[in-house]
Amino acid sequence: MLVARYTLRAHRAAWLLGAGEDADDVVQEAFVKAFRSLPKFRAGEPFAPWLLSIVANETKNLLRSRHRRGALALRLSALEPDASVPDAPFDEAVAGERRARLLAAVNALPDRERQVLVCRYFLDLSEAETARVLQWPLGSVKSRTSRALGRLRGLVVPEDQGRVFHG
Repeated sequence: MLVARYTLRAHRAAWLLGAGEDADDVVQEAFVKAFRSLPKFRAGEPFAPWLLSIVANETKNLLRSRHRRGALALRLSALEPDASVPDAPFDEAVAGERRARLLAAVNALPDRERQVLVCRYFLDLSEAETARVLQWPLGSVKSRTSRALGRLRGLVVPEDQGRVFHG
């Protein structure tokens, strides 16, 4: 009943807050989180503001994730000597190939380094959130993130060094 009553409003909120085409995913995740948190909901309080605050938080998480992925893509594109004007079909193919190489390199990392990168950059968690999820001290998250990024550069960059890029 609650899903039927509040889906449209939640979807509209997610869309307007910046989720765009991902609004359906945001709303679904918000309803799952709301269901899991129902014991924390105070009886007698209005449901809509509580649900919409969850939608807003999920949208914020999505936007932060997009920003981090964009920043990571920007850093990776800086590794290419000539990344000037995009040639759409060619660049899309190259980008897909680079994503596949990056994912393979991440999967080749030792478990702890892979875990910290997945939490930080794929799940878009802060250092503190990553520390809680992995149950590590904050300092370990910072040092392992740095070490993992260094090792990842070593795995990805050598493949690009022998390549000749044409503009």
